[in-house]
Amino acid sequence: MPQCSTMLRAALLLATFSVSLAGFAAGKCERLVATGNPEYPPYLWRDPMKPERLIGANADLLEEIGKAIGVDIRVIYTGSWARAQEEARLGRVDLIAGAFLTPARMETMDYVHPAFLTTDSVVWTRKDTSIPFTHWEDLRGLKGGTLVNNSFGAQFDSFAKQQLTLEEVPSLTQAFQKLLLKRSDYVIYEHYPGLAVAATLGMVDDLQPLEPPVSSEGLYLTLSHNSACNDPWLRGQLAKKMTELTAAGVPQRLLQDNLARWKGQQLQPASTPTQ
Repeated sequence: MPQCSTMLRAALLLATFSVSLAGFAAGKCERLVATGNPEYPPYLWRDPMKPERLIGANADLLEEIGKAIGVDIRVIYTGSWARAQEEARLGRVDLIAGAFLTPARMETMDYVHPAFLTTDSVVWTRKDTSIPFTHWEDLRGLKGGTLVNNSFGAQFDSFAKQQLTLEEVPSLTQAFQKLLLKRSDYVIYEHYPGLAVAATLGMVDDLQPLEPPVSSEGLYLTLSHNSACNDPWLRGQLAKKMTELTAAGVPQRLLQDNLARWKGQQLQPASTPTQ
């Protein structure tokens, strides 16, 4: 009888331990906080009605992933793109909702594979100027602008650091304004978001993107090394769901939906944001 009692206690202990492990894996972090580049429509931009949060294709994708793995993911505005990356580095936010792959960022963030979208980065110039551009070398001797801590792929970043004169500013708005004031010759930024911001600023007739792109890079979801939620279970779940969604073409659909969403917002009269 004592032997049976001992075996029963052991079985109950094992069952309890197994349930606890399963609960730990699935419920260690029930909520995650993400952020990203706030000047990045249709991928990401500030919600006009709730400026404390970011909306767009990347935010919608994270919402779908969160529902699939049973985790609430909020995408919040934390400031400029440089500030957003710093918040992730410090672990104050868990995720970056869209970043190019660079060696420097790999030192502070885990990348969730595969990339969910690919975006072209281009040279923006004034329409009243003519820059003969066919390759990176054509930008030598000119003064360019870009955002603080922005990247256009490891190869171009390395070339730009060694060969180009690029002034970093906090926002694309400021970069475009300096370009129109002729304080710079060009700005490097992504194609879709550049068009969107130029339209918002009423600069579409004054600016033009040049071909070919300086780079074409994949956008990744990243998880901060310093996030308290960064564990093998979460990394595995994020990669699994990202693989499924990209194979089904979900990110491309969300991109088109949010392109229409953003354009629709530009046609609406300004509203008072909620507090």
